[in-house]
Order: sequence, then structure tokens, then C-alpha cells
Amino acid sequence: MSTNDTFLAVYLGSKNGARMAAWHAMPEAERRAKEQQGMAAWGAWVEKHQGVIVEMGGPLGKTKKIDASGTADVVNQLTGFTVVRAPSQEAAAKLFENHPHFAIFPGDSVEIMPVLPIPGR
Repeated sequence: MSTNDTFLAVYLGSKNGARMAAWHAMPEAERRAKEQQGMAAWGAWVEKHQGVIVEMGGPLGKTKKIDASGTADVVNQLTGFTVVRAPSQEAAAKLFENHPHFAIFPGDSVEIMPVLPIPGR
């Protein structure tokens, strides 16, 4: 993977935030219609940007944290990821403006960070 033009996009969302509470408060039929609208919009986003998507990624499940104390279940705001190529971090960020993750679904944001080279390689 090239490190000059490769960016990790991390989708963030709070399971206990106001956006998620509003999502769950919707009548089921309305929520299902919104889900279908969101999936169609996400598919259109993928189609539009397929030339720069390096790894589609996907949703993330429950998290385990491993450290010197052992292994534990933890909760964080990471909900998914995608890897893209772009000429700059700003250009990569523009790909996600008005993304369905937060424009339709109750996600909070998308964070973009460069994939850096491994030192000494």
C-alpha cells in the first residue's frame, strides 16, 4: 500500500447519543424506509468513488482490548472503516462530505487519517 496517497476513513457513532436515540424512536416502518434510503445512497457513494476505494472495509462489531493486564470487553465509537486513495488528506476528506453514514444514518462523523510507512521498511 502506498503511504503518500492512502487514507483510512473511520466511521464513528455513539450507541447512546441523541442521534441514535432519535433513530430508535422512529416508527419501525419509517426507520426501515430510512435504512433502505441510506443503503441506496451508500451504494451510490461506493459506485461514484469506486476508482479510489482501496479497501471497502465494512461495519465493525464488538471490541476486545488487550493490554498488559489481559483481555477485556470495551465500548468505543468505532463503527466501520474504508481505505481510499487521494492526492491529499483534504481531498480524501472531501470524498466523505455529506456521506450517508451521518447524512441519513445516525452516525456521528468520519475521521480521515493517512496510512504512514512502517519505520525502517
